[in-house]
Formats: sequence, C-alpha cells, structure tokens
Amino acid sequence: MSETMKNYIEEAEKALLHTYNRYQIVLDRGEGVYLYDIDGNKYLDFVSGIAVFALGYNYKDYNDALKEQIDKILHTSNYYYNVPAIEAAKKIKKASGMDRVFFTNSGAEAVEGALKAARKYAFLKDGKTDHEIIAMNHSFHGRTFGALSVTGNPHYREAFEPMIGNIKFADFNDFESVLSCVTDKTCAIIMETVQGEGGIYPATEEFLTKVRALCDEKDILLILDEIQCGMGRTGSMFAWQKFGVKPDIMTTAKALGCGVPVGAFLMTEKVGANSLVAGDHGTTYGGNPLACAAVNKVLDLFNNDNIIENVNNVAPYLEKRLDELKERYDFIVDRRGAGLMQGLVFNRPVADVINMALENGLILINAGTEIIRFVPSLVITKENVDEMVDILDSCLGRL
Repeated sequence: MSETMKNYIEEAEKALLHTYNRYQIVLDRGEGVYLYDIDGNKYLDFVSGIAVFALGYNYKDYNDALKEQIDKILHTSNYYYNVPAIEAAKKIKKASGMDRVFFTNSGAEAVEGALKAARKYAFLKDGKTDHEIIAMNHSFHGRTFGALSVTGNPHYREAFEPMIGNIKFADFNDFESVLSCVTDKTCAIIMETVQGEGGIYPATEEFLTKVRALCDEKDILLILDEIQCGMGRTGSMFAWQKFGVKPDIMTTAKALGCGVPVGAFLMTEKVGANSLVAGDHGTTYGGNPLACAAVNKVLDLFNNDNIIENVNNVAPYLEKRLDELKERYDFIVDRRGAGLMQGLVFNRPVADVINMALENGLILINAGTEIIRFVPSLVITKENVDEMVDILDSCLGRL
C-alpha cells in the first residue's frame, strides 16, 4: 500500500463517523466489471456496490445521458413538473405493472413511504391508528426508524428502541407462522421477495401465493421489497414477476439508478386512490431531474441492450461453478439464491476468505457472518465467472 493510500485512510478515520468497518483500499475508478484503487491495482468486482451497478462501470450511454442532463437542470423541487420524472414514472410503471410511483432518494426511504401508505390506507377504512404490520424474521429493510422497525434482526434494533409500534415478526416461507400473526388489526405484510442480508433466501412460489390469497381475503396490503433483488437481478425485472404474485405496494432502489442515489415505492391504483394525499408525504430531492434521467436511461438500456437476457444466460453458469466449489470443499454447506443473487454458505465465518480474495484482486461481500454473497453487475460474462471462481478457489484451497 502506498503512502498516499495510507494517508487517505488515516484522514478518513479522523473525519468520517465510524459506522462501517471498511476494507483497507481507496477505490478510484471503474471500467466494465473491474475496479481500480488509487495505486492502480485492479479488482474483479462481484459486489457491484451491493447490487447497484447493474450496468457495470463507465457504461458510455448511461454516462452520456447524465452529462446531458447536468447541462440542462439538476433540480426543480416537487412543486413543479419535470420531463425526466414524468418519463421515468411512465417507464417504471410499464416495467412493473404498477400504477402509481413516488420517487425517493434511497431504498430505506422507499420503505418508509410504503409503510406510511399502508397505514394511511387502513386509517381511511376505519379511522383507527392501532393497525399492525407483519414483517419477516431475518429480513432487512433499512436503517431509518420505520425500516428498522420491520427489519427482522433484533441486533440491529435493540440500541434504538422503542421502534414504531404494532409490528409482528413471522418466519419467512412459513405460511402458518404468518397466519398466526394475523388479527383484525393487520393492515400489511412486508417481505423481501429474496432475502438479502438475512442469508440469500428466495421466497417460494407456494408461500407467496398463499400470502397473496390471505391478503386478498382480508384486505391486507402485501408490500414486496425489491430493493436488492429487483431490477433484473433474479432473471425478471422484478423477482415477484416470476411467480405472478403482484404486490399492492413495491419498493425498489439500488440498480434503479445504477449509481445515482434514487429509489421508489410503487402501488396499485386501489392503494393510490385510498392512501397518501397532498401533505401526507414528501421529499426535497426525490424525483429530481438528474436522478430520473438516470432511471430513464437505465430502463432504456435494460431493454435495448438485453440486460435481463444476459442474466438468464450467465446465472445458470454461475450456479454451476459455485456448486462445484461446494462439492470440492466440505466447509461449504450450501449454495442458494436466484439469478445473479447467490450465496455460498460456510460452516465458519467467511471474513478471512473475503479479505484473502481482496488481496488477490477479487471483491466479495458477506451476507451474515458465514455466507459469501455474489451480486455482480448484470453485464458479467461466463469468462468473468471463471476468473472469479479461479481466484476464490485458490483462496479456499489455503484454508
């Protein structure tokens, strides 16, 4: 490590609030599926900014669209219309089949809006404010108070209690567990279609179908969090589309902007017409022209450059190569996931493996202490998969 990099890291530790244990490199630029640090070292990136950079780095058409918008206008506020927001809303409605859109700055903020919409929907039905929301154990929805309240990991919540009230937790993929939590006060059920931080667990079709039927029967709103698993990552634009189980409210972010901070919550017309109205919700930066220019271009490129087709071509090969590693090493006990959102489950902590991989030019991330998560850019090739497996294999062989 150069003195320059050491100095930058030292300055960061003096200036930045220590809420992350960062890896000891300072990244400088990216090209395709590779990142470079300020010393010029090259890394194959299988994290993509935690499932953000679906198009990889320095994607020319994307960059050009943002540069063009910068020369027009960056911000207007939501008291006025702007063309990028209108176009982005139209395109994401078409991609998702949802009816109403609210653009946010992040995934956590999208979850906040979704929870507010659900509670307002219930309030308008009976005028009461004691409604309950069912969330899933091991889920992760964000760090703000509302999102944290429905995050199913007590460790994340305990220092910040009390959370928002009337939240119950059920077991993911266990319909009877969900059913046991339902009362006449239940207004919403929220879950990730594929749990990310909680261990890369996809929802089963049977579970989603039963929960959807329960929500229909009791007029409970189904909220599906697609912040990490959406935007093509599992092989369809949104993971729920594979099952045909449409939510009442959906959240998205991460790859929606491919690097520009933007999220959204979307809803059906039924919810849109019977929940949030003027004065109920807002955000200064949400839906601004720069963010929505990014959304516009991302959705265009997904269609024009066959991004999802590439996911469906490469993902089975990634699964095959990860399964080979599982068979080779007895300390790897499982491989699970969907599309280009995969996890290798170990019988021991994986921090040493991730650090060793980084030293050998491969960027990986965990999902819990014993799982390596693979969420690469959606433009990766089979050759990139082979390169990743070769590096990881050499690291595992030293354990």
